Amino acid sequence: MALTRKQKRTGLILSGLLLLGIAAALVLTALRDTIVFFYTPSEVVEKSIEPGTRFRLGGLVAEGSFEKQSGATVQFSVTDTDKVLKVTYTGTLPDLFREGQGVVTEGVLGKDGLFMADTVLAKHDENYMPKEVADALKKKGVWNEGKATQQ
Repeated sequence: MALTRKQKRTGLILSGLLLLGIAAALVLTALRDTIVFFYTPSEVVEKSIEPGTRFRLGGLVAEGSFEKQSGATVQFSVTDTDKVLKVTYTGTLPDLFREGQGVVTEGVLGKDGLFMADTVLAKHDENYMPKEVADALKKKGVWNEGKATQQ
């Protein structure tokens, strides 16, 4: 029995969609660990992220950790109240950057365990903390609902 043109075309379209679905599933599976807004310091340790890997680091700026280095370089620590990761950044910090507040930095993990940030994002108003940072803090059991609101 010969297939009609309509049946051949339908079979070809279904085969193409199936292949496209398989390709998308493979790509998403391969990128599963890299499709995140940021890692907390604890997740950096748990996942054993390799030096030289580019990612976002989020958490709270640890109290008493801010140090001004030479020129426009600063060093501070990011914590999720469990683990702490030192960060170095050269450039102008956001006006609202301060210790004890939520921050997301983007950069590369050095061989010495120092995170070299090239971007620092801080909260944008008096009562805001990025949703992802708040969720990570809730997961650790240290979120104070009255301290900040999510947006």
